[in-house]
Amino acid sequence: MNQFEMIVLIVAIVMLASVAKARLGVGRRRHRDGEAPEANEENHRLKAEVRALHERIAVLERITVEKENSLEREIEKLRDR
Repeated sequence: MNQFEMIVLIVAIVMLASVAKARLGVGRRRHRDGEAPEANEENHRLKAEVRALHERIAVLERITVEKENSLEREIEKLRDR
């Protein structure tokens, strides 16, 4: 078998496999927007998680700023004595 015959054989096998796959309906099922349902659910979950993390960071920043301000006030009180 020469190189040309081997290439033709490989192309034919790939084409037959893709036709069989299409006829059997093998593959991911897609939503109307073209995304797989699993990916869409994961995107929503990750977005909610990011939102929650942003809220937690905001709370931690607020706590840190409040502690810095209260620490600064305490130092000033000690200096005034």
